[in-house]
Amino acid sequence: MASSSSSSYLKINHSNPIPLSLTSSLRPSSTSKAPTFSRLPYPKLSSKLVLNVSSKTLIRTHPIRRFCIPPDSNPSIEVSNSEIEGDEGHRENLQQQLQKEEEEKEKVSQFKKRVVFGVAIGVGVAGVVLAGGWIFTVALAAVVYIGAGEYFELVRSQGITSGMTPLPQYLTRICSVICALMPVLTLYYGRMDVSLTSSAFVVAVALLLQRGNPRFAQLSNAMFGLFYCGYLPCFWVKLRCGLAAPALNSEVGAVWPILLGGRAHWTVGLVATLISFSSIIAADTYAFLGGRTFGRTPLTTVSPKKTWEGAIAGLSGCIATALMLSKVFCWPTSLLNAAAFGLLNFVGSLFGDLIESMIKREAGVKDSGSLIPGHGGILDRVDSYIFTGALAYSFVRTFLPLYGV
Repeated sequence: MASSSSSSYLKINHSNPIPLSLTSSLRPSSTSKAPTFSRLPYPKLSSKLVLNVSSKTLIRTHPIRRFCIPPDSNPSIEVSNSEIEGDEGHRENLQQQLQKEEEEKEKVSQFKKRVVFGVAIGVGVAGVVLAGGWIFTVALAAVVYIGAGEYFELVRSQGITSGMTPLPQYLTRICSVICALMPVLTLYYGRMDVSLTSSAFVVAVALLLQRGNPRFAQLSNAMFGLFYCGYLPCFWVKLRCGLAAPALNSEVGAVWPILLGGRAHWTVGLVATLISFSSIIAADTYAFLGGRTFGRTPLTTVSPKKTWEGAIAGLSGCIATALMLSKVFCWPTSLLNAAAFGLLNFVGSLFGDLIESMIKREAGVKDSGSLIPGHGGILDRVDSYIFTGALAYSFVRTFLPLYGV
């Protein structure tokens, strides 16, 4: 700014200069040795103001807030574009930092919810497995009903039904009820073939009688739903309640209270179910921790977050848990059979997890539902158990001599 003896100017960026001499509130005082200027009558500036003065000392007095400036210098206030851009960049960085902190807090909160509800679910499941019989079966039927509802909602999504008519709403409800009845009929009759064939016949007839043109894709989705959500979970009923041979070698059964069933309560089915459930939990936990810590190599495109390192950690944890519990329960008596049992549990849990991930990926959703905080839906929680029951039952029933006792 050029120096002038007659007037001074206030300049903000490239706006029009404001003559200080025309402003009564900024008129120099005649009594002071140096010109003093009162506060500007203009609104507070939103940008950062830079007061450009000479290298001489700037004296600020209180409480009237007057600036005493040597007479040989002309005051000017300028707003620097670089300063404004710097402030904007600083605000953007601050916002990004706050956003990262919020995301970290959200992850911690979700992890806490996952742990709390996971422990609560584990305690409840342990009680149901120990009770066995109708309590176990009815609880399983309730889980199957909710899971079947989530599955049929997934296959009705636009990602899967693109280019075709989705399953009718009434048919999905019928299929969910049929899936929930399958475990009950399995316990009552001791067989699963009648319930499966009858259910398939009912669903096929309902599809043929619907309005419009039935599609084969509708029939395929419905039949796979009956198999996936209804038939496969029935093997847990066969394993827990069907294998009633006593586990005579179990030391825990020897000290089990008489009021809770005593030694007779500790059957091969109960011990096999406890080991299988514990092995699946260990596989999921070790796979999660191992993948999060060492995960580098993707396992499959179906689930991008799964890695080979996490799978190896899950396999190790699953087999180690099966071996440890086999020593506690003295079943199976061979360590090789116990290791094979743990391997089958891991394969079943991993395969079930990938199948559910494939369904969700096709449907274009992250979780099958939002019933369980921190875990998603029922299918997100039990996907590792769906195929494992059939493998565990077949292994104990067919490959272990005398059921491993």
